Amino acid sequence: MQAFKWLLPYIKRQKWRLILGQIVNGLNIALWIVRPIIAGLIVRDVVQGEQHHLLLPYLALIASVTLVRSVIRYAFIMLFENTAQKILFELRRDVYNKLHNQNFRWFDKNRIGDTMSRMTGDLDAIRHFIAFDTYAIPENVVLYFVALVVMGTYSLPLTGILMITTPVVIWAAWRQAREIRPAFHNVRDQFANLNSTCSENVGGNRVVKAFTKEAYEIEKFSKVNQAFYDAHMGVQKVNIKYWPIMNTCSALLPWILLLAGGLMVIGGHMELYEMITIGGLLWMIDNPTRMFTWSVNDIQNAGTSLDKVYEMMRQPILIQSPENPVRTEKLQGTVEFRNVDFSYSFEPGQATLKNISFRAEKGQTIGIVGETGSGKTTLMALISRFYDTEKGEVLVDGINVKDYNLSDLRRDIAYAMQDVFLYSDTVEGNIAFGVPDASMDIVYEAAKIADAHEFISKMPEGYDTIVGERGVGLSGGQKQRISLARAIATEPSILILDDVTSAVDMETEQRIQEALADKILKSGTARTTFIVAHRLSSVQDADLILVLEHGEIIERGTHLELMDKAGYYASMYMEQRGSAAPRSNAEEADAGFASCSSGPWGNTPAKQACASTGHPASKRSLREGSAPSEKEKGAV
Repeated sequence: MQAFKWLLPYIKRQKWRLILGQIVNGLNIALWIVRPIIAGLIVRDVVQGEQHHLLLPYLALIASVTLVRSVIRYAFIMLFENTAQKILFELRRDVYNKLHNQNFRWFDKNRIGDTMSRMTGDLDAIRHFIAFDTYAIPENVVLYFVALVVMGTYSLPLTGILMITTPVVIWAAWRQAREIRPAFHNVRDQFANLNSTCSENVGGNRVVKAFTKEAYEIEKFSKVNQAFYDAHMGVQKVNIKYWPIMNTCSALLPWILLLAGGLMVIGGHMELYEMITIGGLLWMIDNPTRMFTWSVNDIQNAGTSLDKVYEMMRQPILIQSPENPVRTEKLQGTVEFRNVDFSYSFEPGQATLKNISFRAEKGQTIGIVGETGSGKTTLMALISRFYDTEKGEVLVDGINVKDYNLSDLRRDIAYAMQDVFLYSDTVEGNIAFGVPDASMDIVYEAAKIADAHEFISKMPEGYDTIVGERGVGLSGGQKQRISLARAIATEPSILILDDVTSAVDMETEQRIQEALADKILKSGTARTTFIVAHRLSSVQDADLILVLEHGEIIERGTHLELMDKAGYYASMYMEQRGSAAPRSNAEEADAGFASCSSGPWGNTPAKQACASTGHPASKRSLREGSAPSEKEKGAV
């Protein structure tokens, strides 16, 4: 009932179209009644009364009625279908809008296949009900009772005899409705499973082939497909129990008419033409009886789909702008975490982040490192308020992110995500995704900074080349660089780079860093940058490096400070360098490990230390001839 109340406003917005359709259908029903009455008159006047001159007028009248009824039927069917499409359009629009306003936590819990099932099959079941059943059910009900009234005017006893099957039909329909709804519910669930399995395997087809798991996945799909088949057969098993009952009741009506009506005509209790007229009206009882089972199926199917859609739509949007949000045209870029705790599960002892506190000043670069699963990506997601903290505060420019208008907050934070996603669009369209009205100069500049311009220019259509779904056909490094260019093109105050150079070589990474630094120097604006990385060379120029382990900050400081501590960071750094033991600050600087270039991360303590040792500013973390180890080339 709650689901229907949710749907009702959509129907009310189209109520006049639906009312008009029912009125036109009423004319259609009236014309249906005319034909059997004329057929009775032909028997009475032409056959029995021998008024042969009336035959052609009667036939012409039947032909005219049939033609008009066909035109009317076409008109109201088109009207109902058009109305259903309008309602479906609004439903699909609102469901899609709801999906885009949902927070990350909702998507973490719901499968793509389930969501696609709601957007396609379930919404179409609702459309079918509005387009067909909203006129077919009233039509059959009205036809049934109007036929009984008209038949009663000819012979009330015979009409009563013909109604003998009605109680059986009502009982069978009631039982069918009770049993078939759970069966349809199972069908919708299995359809969602089928969608999920297909989407996962199509999206992950390269993984399947790489591990030669085609046979396994085919077998897996066969089981899901079999479950979907079984679910449909479950519906048919319910139907097969009650369809024969209804069909038998329907099929008995002509025999009852011939037997009872024939005896009444022979006995002189009714005229032959009256029996013929009732026989012509009989289909108006027979057809609704046969359609009854289909209507029950449609109602239960649409009801199940409506419940599914409503269940999705009723889920609250947990992250929204406050009623009186803080509005801003441009963020300054100061970020602060104060005693932040966060958990995906809300269960005690399952915290992903624990007591996180740090401050990033405007224009600083913050490096975030740690083993896989330590909470680095989650930490960054809190800045854009993709999730809300359980405890503590995340502040941007001294204001809690919960107090900002979400659009204002996220518009000025560019997030190059770890999981690169490219749309099936042109390269230009992907880079300019965040700023659709960006000029080509902005697109070119962003691509050059991301070291992507050269390989893009070599593509068949350059920036107009269509990128396949999820960047099919591009290497991991190319996809990462286009993703980075997409973030840079928005010219944000806060730039979050979540392991975006893991798939590029160190030389390319160095060029990207230098291009970013040059961009900042030329623009004269400070940009706060967060770098999440496994390759420690990516963050060693940062103003502050945070080392995470099991959701906690276990070390913090500059590269040289952390090396001097000889702790977890130093051990991980030397492991990537392939060295035997951590070195002191002086040894690190003397060996040229500290970056002395004009990198993108500002005037960091690491650079100051390098400068004091007299190393040339042009040297970076790797001396000429000092090749990176295999561990450094990959992720820790």
